[in-house]
Amino acid sequence: MAVISLPYPEAATALAGPEGVILRKLEALTGASITLRGLDLVLQGRESQLERLQCLVRALEPLWGRGESVSLVDLQAAHGAVSTGRLEEHRALASIELGTTTTGRPLRPRTFRQRGFIEAIQRHDLTLAIGPAGTGKTFLATLLAVRQLQERRVERLVLTRPAVEAGERLGFLPGDLQQKVDPYLRPLYDALHLVLGKERCSALMEKGVIEVAPLAYMRGRTLQDAFVILDEAQNTTPAQMRMALTRIGENARMVVTGDITQIDLPPGQPSGLVEAAEVLEGVEGVAICRFGVADVVRHPLVQRLVQAYERRDQRRQGPRGREASAPP
Repeated sequence: MAVISLPYPEAATALAGPEGVILRKLEALTGASITLRGLDLVLQGRESQLERLQCLVRALEPLWGRGESVSLVDLQAAHGAVSTGRLEEHRALASIELGTTTTGRPLRPRTFRQRGFIEAIQRHDLTLAIGPAGTGKTFLATLLAVRQLQERRVERLVLTRPAVEAGERLGFLPGDLQQKVDPYLRPLYDALHLVLGKERCSALMEKGVIEVAPLAYMRGRTLQDAFVILDEAQNTTPAQMRMALTRIGENARMVVTGDITQIDLPPGQPSGLVEAAEVLEGVEGVAICRFGVADVVRHPLVQRLVQAYERRDQRRQGPRGREASAPP
């Protein structure tokens, strides 16, 4: 048996989670049992189980120690860090605060590859981020873009993506130009609204400080003093990608994100993102970040879904199916 004493009631509430869901998940991951008695966590189990459980609680301490609620995603990331012997590195992630939501919730990287992605953006003029859905590629890029705008390191944000339908025929869309392209650009708006708030975001868009537009409207432009995000880049053609990359002007930074397992281009049409990752490997000023299943930070089920599809793809394609997986 072991006992972990928590500092105050808010810490106990933050660690336990709604209806004790985090404590029950900790039990499932370690095989030990947990009883919360006041401010004491009473742990019971074999020595190896108790040691692992204590490591997980310690990995999460930077959150519950401040009274910040621990989510299943946080626990998932901590479990991965403990399993790979990177406990202290994981604890250090909590010291990196990139901003806050409109409700005041701190926004931080949750995995080591997310931290590496942030560092790559800060050091390179062009960063390519490739990985499965839910790994935070677009959100982190948007968060850093807003931060650079607020620090006056750039004068405007330009967010764009190809207007490609995800396997559906939407047909005619009513309204003016902005209303027609809005459905394709909604994920970018969602990230901006979370960080800036809807009213602030709308005001900046009216002033032209933030521009959200389909990729086709980038042709012929030079984007300078800007932070540019090209989202869903797996759906660009090689010609579109080349056009987009060559828009970079003076004092500009570009982040290109995409998931090469979800290409919606017509059969036989190569992806500009796949080609760019091959062509730009090793080019000075360019970083290529590859995310894996372990970096999925949406609902924990999403990670299992991605793994299931990866296994299916590997069975269909053989050894080549592993090309989309991120290195350890």
